[in-house]
Amino acid sequence: MVPATRVLEVPQMKNLLTALVLSLSLVGFAQTADKMAGDTKAAADKAASDTKATADKAASDTKATTDKMASETKASADKAADDTKAAASKTKKKAKHGATKAADETKAAADSMTK
Repeated sequence: MVPATRVLEVPQMKNLLTALVLSLSLVGFAQTADKMAGDTKAAADKAASDTKATADKAASDTKATTDKMASETKASADKAADDTKAAASKTKKKAKHGATKAADETKAAADSMTK
């Protein structure tokens, strides 16, 4: 008579246990490989994000520096233009005063000669 549950013989049991142990190791290895791949992807994503943030900050700093230099250059140019305009105005006034004085002296000399 054959029992309802079949009892495995010892060599078959060893083979089955060996296969089970080996398959569990492979499952663990596969999970470890998946975790490593996930960790690698996360590290790569973080590195890309950090690189982008650094590049964005450098671009922002460069723009700020360029804008500041442009503003300072414009201010210097405006000051130089104002200084030049003031000097020209002063020179014009001196020239006009000198011409008026010379004309007055010439007139006075002419008047004294005619008297």
